[in-house]
Amino acid sequence: MKNKRIIAIHLPQMYPFQENDEWWGKGFTEWRSVVQAKPRFLNHYQPHIPADLGFYDLRLKENRIAQQNLAKEYGIDGFCYYHYWFDGHLIMEKPLELMYKDEDETFPYMFCWANGSWARNWEGGHNVILIQQKYSHQDNINHFNYMLPFFKDSRYIRINGKPVFGIHRSDSVENIDDLIDTWQEMAAKEGFQIYFFRFESASKIGLKYKAKGMEGAAEFQPFNMGRFYKTHNILARGLERILKRSVMSQHFSYRSYVNYKCKQPLVQDYTLYPCVFPSWDNSPRRIGRPYLAFKGCTPKLFEKWFDYVYSQFKPYSKEENLIFINAWNEWAEGCHLEPDMKNGRGFLEAIKNVIDKYSK
Repeated sequence: MKNKRIIAIHLPQMYPFQENDEWWGKGFTEWRSVVQAKPRFLNHYQPHIPADLGFYDLRLKENRIAQQNLAKEYGIDGFCYYHYWFDGHLIMEKPLELMYKDEDETFPYMFCWANGSWARNWEGGHNVILIQQKYSHQDNINHFNYMLPFFKDSRYIRINGKPVFGIHRSDSVENIDDLIDTWQEMAAKEGFQIYFFRFESASKIGLKYKAKGMEGAAEFQPFNMGRFYKTHNILARGLERILKRSVMSQHFSYRSYVNYKCKQPLVQDYTLYPCVFPSWDNSPRRIGRPYLAFKGCTPKLFEKWFDYVYSQFKPYSKEENLIFINAWNEWAEGCHLEPDMKNGRGFLEAIKNVIDKYSK
């Protein structure tokens, strides 16, 4: 019997919207970055071309339902949608608002607030801010009021009756205690409480970074590499420390990383949900700039890693049972479960193989 919930992180980006038109040119979506990608080293797998679902537009109901049905077919239990809120300014909200209003879309979901400011990184202008994240008590109130209909939605993923809300960079939230306290006070008036968690990445890893009132955390792979990162690409990391910026691309062996992770016990001395990724290569987003790529990503290696995590992870309670996958459709980061022309449904089949193995 399946006692774990598989949650795929989902980017609701694939449609034209005003801000992208202004910043990157009329009609821009990340499909443009995907198809323009070029190999940058020997045997570099680029571009990633979508197969079954094609170059979809998430404003269309049939495309959203096709995603949901495909995920469900292979044992995924819900999507964790990135949620972009900037002091009341929403970005990429249209597919999620359309999904919310559509009773035919029954797939479970939750939100993760991607709360970082946006800069012109894709063209090398990492110091050019496109939209700045701001925090205030009034914004906390406004933000909760926007989220309230979603929290009340029967499709919204819950733990012990609490809607689950992730924060991508909780350490960046000014006065996060006020945000959590304000939301919980407002939620209590509506008859529920919220299950807050944070994604752990880069150097902000460990229990000491968990804010008061936050009930859990989740790994954010591949930016949770631990000792593996410290013992690889030493020259690139050394230059980055000296110059305070990335100057060399970093290449990692996916096989080596999977083997490393499968020898590491899962961290479970606090509520930390594991995360795996099928592949990673953000070179399409880093035109003319250093990028990070894993070489040799295959469904077989992904299945080995997912099998290890699925078998070793012990839920903290009946409903504190989440395993995250990064990502469902981060095409411009070479990080997607959705089928492409090279691997087909291989990564999805890997998930189903493992689930079926332990469900017998």
